[in-house]
Amino acid sequence: MGQAKDKFSATNPPIEATAGDGQRLGRRHIVFGWWSLLFFLTLGIFLEMLHGFKIGWYLNVSNESRRLMFTLAHAHGTLLALVQIAAGMTIRLLPTVSAGWRRFGSPALIGASVLLPGGFLLGGLNIMGGDPGYGIILVPVGALLFFVGVFLTGREAQSLRRSEAGE
Repeated sequence: MGQAKDKFSATNPPIEATAGDGQRLGRRHIVFGWWSLLFFLTLGIFLEMLHGFKIGWYLNVSNESRRLMFTLAHAHGTLLALVQIAAGMTIRLLPTVSAGWRRFGSPALIGASVLLPGGFLLGGLNIMGGDPGYGIILVPVGALLFFVGVFLTGREAQSLRRSEAGE
């Protein structure tokens, strides 16, 4: 009969995690989180300027939906940036990172950090009769990715407790 193939390629990586995966992935999330935090901090300052200079495009009663969408983009973006940093620190503590987290957890958290606040931001750019624009469609997708990413990160963090207990 045939022998089992031991070769791996970029399209067929090994299932076992290497010790460096946690460091590399953790660094990616930490760097992404800090740059995201800077972006959403800047957005918050810009929104405060619009408010301070009484810009009608932002403050008029007819633009209340726009103001809400931009505020939600700022708040969710800031929160998700901090979650990225926390996830990066958590993953760096782990002795190894599972293939499931590498394939689904990490991309889900990064995708959520783009789609959730991005949907609010895009939804606020084009208000249609008091309703957010079509960009708001990205919000539920981002929320689902956020849920998946947090769930998988929590499961991954449990392995830290098991490894400390010597299980």
